[in-house]
Amino acid sequence: MSLQLRNLCLAVDGVTHLSGINAEFERGKLTAVIGRTLAGKTTLMRGIAGLQSLDRGTILRDQQDFGLLPAWKRDIAMVYQQFINYPHLDVFENVAFPLRRQKLTREVIRHRVGSVLDKVGLRGFEKRRPSQLSGGQQQRVALARALARESGVLLLDEPLVNLDYKLREQMRSELRSLLLEQKRTIVLYNTTEPVEAMLLGDTVVVMHEGRILQVGAPAEVFDTPASRQVALIVNDPPMNFVRGTRTDQAIELDGGILIATPPHLQALAVSDYWFGVRANELRVGGATLQGQITFSEVSGSETFLYVDSATGSLTLQVPGVHIHDIDSNIGIEIPADRLFAFAVDTEQRLVAAPAMSTVS
Repeated sequence: MSLQLRNLCLAVDGVTHLSGINAEFERGKLTAVIGRTLAGKTTLMRGIAGLQSLDRGTILRDQQDFGLLPAWKRDIAMVYQQFINYPHLDVFENVAFPLRRQKLTREVIRHRVGSVLDKVGLRGFEKRRPSQLSGGQQQRVALARALARESGVLLLDEPLVNLDYKLREQMRSELRSLLLEQKRTIVLYNTTEPVEAMLLGDTVVVMHEGRILQVGAPAEVFDTPASRQVALIVNDPPMNFVRGTRTDQAIELDGGILIATPPHLQALAVSDYWFGVRANELRVGGATLQGQITFSEVSGSETFLYVDSATGSLTLQVPGVHIHDIDSNIGIEIPADRLFAFAVDTEQRLVAAPAMSTVS
């Protein structure tokens, strides 16, 4: 079973929301759709669910045209960013609500609700109202209601975005195992978080301004981003970009910074390029160039440094907790073997840095 999208398009008041969307999603696979706010992710899901009319395009499930079916006949369950639960119903009845509308037997409802509450860790909470639950528990109720329907298509629109950081981390790992059990379901998961997309997705779809920029396995998209825009979206912090020139002797970055040409860039023609390097691969204390710290931020066990340099603004992601004074100067090492090269005109990737063994 598959879900096929063919040339989906939507523009509202001259603003493009979806443009020529073509994709196919398979049963038993989790597809993570990543993009920034207003990339078109929610519009795409609403179009699939029949909650948003489209200007043109076809949605097929097992060769059946979804466009001919009203939303309530599409066999789709959707979980939203907000905790959408019925405040007057207890947990059991919240999860059972769509099953009762399907007119399933009392025994089937009892079994399904009990089974799914076990899976989401809410066994024993059946008689509680949503107001008696934490934010994470309320989101579990919404997820349980969607899972209990056993729909052919499950759409999750940034379901963890309103949770605090620690709870989000916990739910992220639990979701992966939960969703892998949906062998007969097509699962789409919207997110703005690169780590979430890479950890959850069997396949990653990168969207920007209503268009699909790249589709592939998580490691493929991370290691070989198709363009500058993809590299910005799938890295957190976004990849650093510096203009530079490949000369006969070296790579010369803006500001007159010279770097010996590494082996993987030797085949580049003498010309101008965008060179990219990830924030966690820049090193403090190097001799490549000097930078002035404009902002320093400690997040958990990492420190983020925002620096002005001769090549432009750079972001460094440094392991450990480090205290730096604003306006202080630091040396920065740009590892030549970690540079990506992108075309100046099309911004398409020309050469990727050699793949690392893990996704950071």
